[in-house]
Amino acid sequence: MAQDDYYEYIYDAEFPGGMEELFMFVCMNVDYPEEARKANIEGRVIVTFTVEKDGSVSEVKLEKDIGHGCGEAVVAMVKSMPRWKPARWKSDNTPVRVQFRLPVSFSLDDEKNRPPKEEYCRTQAKLLVLDYDKTQSQSE
Repeated sequence: MAQDDYYEYIYDAEFPGGMEELFMFVCMNVDYPEEARKANIEGRVIVTFTVEKDGSVSEVKLEKDIGHGCGEAVVAMVKSMPRWKPARWKSDNTPVRVQFRLPVSFSLDDEKNRPPKEEYCRTQAKLLVLDYDKTQSQSE
């Protein structure tokens, strides 16, 4: 099966509550490491992981790390994720393993003027979903 045909054959795995809840979970559960904060480290960490047939997360690996504890913080967050709704073959609805690639950005800009964490994360999650939806519709 060609990579381009992949999405024609499966229903993708889903984080409980959908993409907005995934982005909310990431924001609420990744703390900026103090070592990175002190060193003014900013950038993007990329992690890959597999959602198993039972919805559990496995094979968590750093694809890109910016150091100073940021990669470790993202890996710990992914390993703490609840079970996902597993991906399924469209033909017979049987579960299938899928791999995800998740970028997580670290930014120090204007941290002191941010609203409380939950409020900030909810706003960011909504914006990320809008951006994600826009990207998905442009690729179709």
